[in-house]
Amino acid sequence: MSQSYHVITYGCQMNVHDSEVLAGLLENMGYRRAGEPEQADLILLNTCCVRETAEERILGRLGELQRLKRENPDLILVVAGCLGQEAGSVERILRRAAQVDIVMGTHNLHRLPDLVREVLTGRNGNGAGTLVEIWDEPAGEQWRQGLPIMRERGVRAWVTIMYGCDNYCAYCIVPYVRGRERSREPADIVAEVDDLAKRGYREVVLLGQNVNSYGLDLEPGPGPGRRFASLLRELDKTQGLARIRYTTSHPRNFGDDIIEAVADCGKVCENFHLPVQSGSSRVLGLMNRHYTREDYLALVEGIRRRVPGAAFSTDVIVGFPGETDKDFEDTLELVREVRFDSAFTFAYSPRVGTPAARAPDQVAPEVKQDRLRRLIETQNEISLEINRAQIGREVEVLVEGEAEKAPGMAAGRDRVNKLVVLSPPEGTTVTELVGREVVVRVEKATTWSLEGRADSP
Repeated sequence: MSQSYHVITYGCQMNVHDSEVLAGLLENMGYRRAGEPEQADLILLNTCCVRETAEERILGRLGELQRLKRENPDLILVVAGCLGQEAGSVERILRRAAQVDIVMGTHNLHRLPDLVREVLTGRNGNGAGTLVEIWDEPAGEQWRQGLPIMRERGVRAWVTIMYGCDNYCAYCIVPYVRGRERSREPADIVAEVDDLAKRGYREVVLLGQNVNSYGLDLEPGPGPGRRFASLLRELDKTQGLARIRYTTSHPRNFGDDIIEAVADCGKVCENFHLPVQSGSSRVLGLMNRHYTREDYLALVEGIRRRVPGAAFSTDVIVGFPGETDKDFEDTLELVREVRFDSAFTFAYSPRVGTPAARAPDQVAPEVKQDRLRRLIETQNEISLEINRAQIGREVEVLVEGEAEKAPGMAAGRDRVNKLVVLSPPEGTTVTELVGREVVVRVEKATTWSLEGRADSP
């Protein structure tokens, strides 16, 4: 009987895609996916360390998995991803879960099969202990080419176009755990997207820590697609593909060429995720974000002028060291002015090794939580108002499957990434709609979703 594995993923879409690669490597070894951790012979946690709460959840989960390890000593426990790259994290992991078999980082995913075999060989030879392999720097990205990918079945596929980040925001640990920016060759990306479209995927999401920096590190070469705007135009030619999205972008270098590409390319969706982080120019300077409040507002205005129907989402951090009441009020004012469709909101969490963690003027936890509450309330009111304004209008929805909380109803996303729950047309099943774009008349709206009816498939 074949061995089984279970992957638990924390963090961003980059981690989701890395988990698909790790799962593909295990499948090639003969492992088969288990639905639950209790059914698995190997459990892999692909980790995140961007915020302290994520690390706490991961360490807590490792403590829980120790029970399975005691019940089944042959179980292999693997900790992969960003947490292993963070300074001092291996010691914290092993203090919480000494029976972890493998700790690996972000730069050596391809080594997973060798590490698993090494653990198995060590056991056969009565070896013991945790196998730790953390690479400080990536040895190029050539090793990623041709790796197996165990993608989730569906209409959407993740495609990494670049790795790492060069921005070094004062609060962010990503450059330290993901490395400097490295872009894939455009021909490889175009070929991957073309293959995905031929396999029936209808939407691709281009991934990078800062996608609009794509190509800046590439040597000059022949052919198009060596900058992000040009890459969007190349991918827009892909036959059989319905939609192209991307995440995450940085306001610092979101140029007119990218705005023009989004406006011109019919498959590139009109939702813009532009993390503002703060509405105070003073705090943005402390964060090392390289733009001001006025720069951000001008960018939003320019996009709205060139891209009709553009929708905006963002990330906001409250309680950054040195943030005053006035700074926070500036953030609330910006949120009201821009009117984001949605926002990912966080209380500042210090990460060891970042400049902000060493700042002397840390904001009190209770102040951070109060500001976060007020920000969420403000954004939720705006999101609900925007969604209610859609009632009576028609939106184009790419159907993904059955709605999680509404059996018999379908669910998908419109072009600006709003979740839409819909009643299938008379005589049509949800299964028949999956992967198709349908026009839905919106009848209801909540803070987080729309609901309506599709009149024809």
